[in-house]
Amino acid sequence: MNCSGCSPIYPIEGQGTLYLRPISPALLEALQTPGRLIETSDDMMWMHFSNLETVQSLIEKIGEMDPTLRDSLTVQIMPIYEQANEESWISLTMQESRFKHAELVSIILEHQFSSHMQPIVDASEQIIGYEFLLRPAENGKSFSSYELFEVARETGLHSFLDRLARITAIETSALFLPHGVKRFVNFLPSSIYNPEYCLTHTFEAIERLSLDPKDFVFEVVETEQIQHMPILQQIFEVYRSRGMSVALDDVGAGYSTIELMNRLEPDFVKIDRSLIDRCDQDSTKQQQILHIVEMSSRFGGQVLAEGIERMEEFEFCRSIGIELAQGYYFGKPSAQPPGGPYCNTSSNSCNN
Repeated sequence: MNCSGCSPIYPIEGQGTLYLRPISPALLEALQTPGRLIETSDDMMWMHFSNLETVQSLIEKIGEMDPTLRDSLTVQIMPIYEQANEESWISLTMQESRFKHAELVSIILEHQFSSHMQPIVDASEQIIGYEFLLRPAENGKSFSSYELFEVARETGLHSFLDRLARITAIETSALFLPHGVKRFVNFLPSSIYNPEYCLTHTFEAIERLSLDPKDFVFEVVETEQIQHMPILQQIFEVYRSRGMSVALDDVGAGYSTIELMNRLEPDFVKIDRSLIDRCDQDSTKQQQILHIVEMSSRFGGQVLAEGIERMEEFEFCRSIGIELAQGYYFGKPSAQPPGGPYCNTSSNSCNN
């Protein structure tokens, strides 16, 4: 089995081949000019180009065609030495977006990012794990992770980016963390079409690096409403069948509702920072947080308070039985754990 998220995705080079399908007389007429060789088969047409300006102008010309024709077109731009394959077709709109956001697309395709880690502590402020967050590579081009993932969605690269980000987090954790330290790794459920197949790369990375599956917590992050609950439940089952835990992020905000939490019954429930912010001063927030804690206890989920920036917030959360916390109060995301290769406690007692 293969899909667009797992197939090789090639950067656009100075020379290559533009493939288009389906063929139509109007498309052939629009692109035919003296000196341009257009080749065809039963179901597609293609032409070679010798510079980026040529292929960009071709895409722009196609974009000016009648909407009913252009909206049905799919394209591939391949290196000169590669032929079209079934998995690499994308819509014309996606290809236009790849040109529009060329710099961010190059960051994705060239893997110009790294994984930073933010500490997660228990009620006694002992560091028990880290969440891994996408950041620009050292000396690399600047970007916001939100913007990068939005462009990835627009350009059909979100599965590719999500997979690379997971593997980068796993590899970074192997460099800096010993066995027994939890590693919270984000994933987009919309990027996983078939859990048994799409997660293979993730499991292979953990095995290749001789890491303990029990140390991993895979965390649902989603900026869109989850449309296919059975697939997400299946994703959870596949992770758990491999000995890993699962978490639901941003509970209490956006699409991470308490109803969703109750249906998924995650191992870890991460309360959104919007509820945690000044929760010690807001009785409405306190009631909402208490409700999440009570609901989580029914299925045995461990609750984690996100976005803690003040001691008072931490003290309130701790007083109602929340066992785990994360936020700038304990540490910002960084390329390495605080204090060295691995810092075990808030007092900076480190194991090297």
